[in-house]
Amino acid sequence: MDTRKTDVAVIGLGAMGAAALYQLARRGVCAIGIDRFDPPHERGSTHGETRVTRQAVGEGAQFVPLVRRSHEIWREIELATGAALLVTCGELLIAPENSPAGLHQKPGFFRRTRAVADRFGIPYETLDRGALATRFPQFTNLGPDDAGLFEPGGGFVHVERCVEAQLAEARRLGADVVTNTLVTDVAQNQGGVRVTAGAMEIFAEQAIVAAGAWTAALLGPPFDRVLRVTRQVLFWFEAEEPSLYGPDACPSFIRMTGRGDEDMFYGVPTPAGAAGIKLGTEQFKDVTDPEYVVRSVDATEVSAFHARHVAPFLRSVGPRLIRAKCCLYTETEDASFIIDRVPGNERVHVISACSGHGFKHSAAIGEAVAARVVGDCGGAAEMLGPFSLRRRE
Repeated sequence: MDTRKTDVAVIGLGAMGAAALYQLARRGVCAIGIDRFDPPHERGSTHGETRVTRQAVGEGAQFVPLVRRSHEIWREIELATGAALLVTCGELLIAPENSPAGLHQKPGFFRRTRAVADRFGIPYETLDRGALATRFPQFTNLGPDDAGLFEPGGGFVHVERCVEAQLAEARRLGADVVTNTLVTDVAQNQGGVRVTAGAMEIFAEQAIVAAGAWTAALLGPPFDRVLRVTRQVLFWFEAEEPSLYGPDACPSFIRMTGRGDEDMFYGVPTPAGAAGIKLGTEQFKDVTDPEYVVRSVDATEVSAFHARHVAPFLRSVGPRLIRAKCCLYTETEDASFIIDRVPGNERVHVISACSGHGFKHSAAIGEAVAARVVGDCGGAAEMLGPFSLRRRE
């Protein structure tokens, strides 16, 4: 048995784990990161090239400090590494202003988004139907009450690049990264934590579990009761007028087309010269298991998505599919996060679940959890209070 000692073991190196390992290394903490695959990979939640980011977070005011700090961190990493991570092409929410339609279990999402923007002084424009049609001709079949909330500081983040850059910086700063190694046990051990990972035993002062869809299976109660995993699908369709869907002409967007929470889809522009646009929706009804999830996307799913969300509402995006990917969401009942210590084992910290809107906050969450681990309870760590497991009691 290969035995190692460290201050902190980070289990799972996707969005949250990579950020946490990087931030620990920045603080000079001796840390080992372990992942069952070779990140960035396509088996969990952190893949698919891009994720929408927006600072006017209609899910709640508690998220705003996280996304703002994440934007700052990504700019810092860009300066340090030369990687292009954050693209502020703007983000556009389209819905009737008084629509009850919600996102991530927050009804009246348009009104909530505008209220958050007003509260925090986040710049935005409200566009009526005519202004929307003129400024963004990509969007067709606008309803008489449709309006747009355009946030110029929003846009998208390159997810795999963010993970790669943070892991590379963590290594440069002295962290160890162990890949293709399955963690099977995290247990208390003489005032510390013993992590069993493949043929290794890692003895750490503390551990951070950021295992995404595998968190519940690894930690057991209460996480096996409060976390659920759902299968999501990402689509890239060919654009017949590619110039409409580059980041110089098209913002990232969320479009609500009805009163139900699933009457929505989102899109992310593609780089200049590319022929397609990334699109997706969300579903929270059908639960899956990360070990047995259907990762292929069949033709029926493609045609149904195009008929419901694309053909009626986007100009010049035909049914030709470039590619499609399966993605996993790990979510809670209230669609918020759990960032806390494991009950009964205060030396194990957990970051889960992202609930379908976590990536834009991940850089700051990694920083805040690293601060908590080293005992810095002010500043960044204070942002984690609303995400306690105990809020569910």
